[in-house]
Amino acid sequence: MAETEIRPGQSNELLKALHILTREGKINQDSRRKLKQVYHLFQFIEPMLEQLSSDNRAITLVDHGAGKSYLGFILYDLFFKAKNDASHIYSIETREELVARGRELAARAGFSGMSFFPLSVAESIQSPLLPDTVDMVTALHACDTATDDAISFALSKRARFIVLVPCCQAEVAAVLRRLKGKSLTRDVFSEIWRHPIHTREFGRHLTNVLRCLQLEAHGYQVNVTELIGWEHSMKNELIIASQNSDVPRQRAAKRLRQVLADIGLEEMSTRFWLPA
Repeated sequence: MAETEIRPGQSNELLKALHILTREGKINQDSRRKLKQVYHLFQFIEPMLEQLSSDNRAITLVDHGAGKSYLGFILYDLFFKAKNDASHIYSIETREELVARGRELAARAGFSGMSFFPLSVAESIQSPLLPDTVDMVTALHACDTATDDAISFALSKRARFIVLVPCCQAEVAAVLRRLKGKSLTRDVFSEIWRHPIHTREFGRHLTNVLRCLQLEAHGYQVNVTELIGWEHSMKNELIIASQNSDVPRQRAAKRLRQVLADIGLEEMSTRFWLPA
């Protein structure tokens, strides 16, 4: 990535503080892939932020599994800073040292509309530190069950937009692995995940299919695409959900239940919970 690829209006001082640029203003080679991912993701997020801004009100965005808050800082620098209103980005991250570092950098940059909380995604659902409703939820490679917890958070907060780059889909694969013997005697299609590598890959794919059905059942329009070229990351699936109905979609809910039943994953119905 050349220097000319830095987006217009981007603060070089912020990129230096994030160790994306060196002190001399050159691209830090170790951060090349991360910056490309975040910029590419911004191309998807910016139109949603513009749509929210058309209502002439403040925007609330919650970034789960924020890590070093690359995404939050760049979103604030490129979009929120110019709004100069009560719009706010909440960065949620379990590692307290990263939360402290984020707070320090936000104070130094004058980004008063950013908050950093040392919470798990599950804890944040009930935390009084966060608003009752939010406009957008993002989760970029949130680990363990955090992607599913981020979906639960977004649903409970009635988010208008949800942007996910899913990660760590091992939970479904573990259940498939445990039930493999029973499944093989019942259904020829379980040959699809008989071998360990296929169990892992099928479990990853199935997890995201179930996530999409869950979002659709809750009234979201869902689009699935790739974030960047596969040469940069194997965890590359991008799920974008836009709320376009408060009415649950029975067909998607029925399909989700059917998939869980047909594959023998009924015990995971609480993970992919549906509207009442």
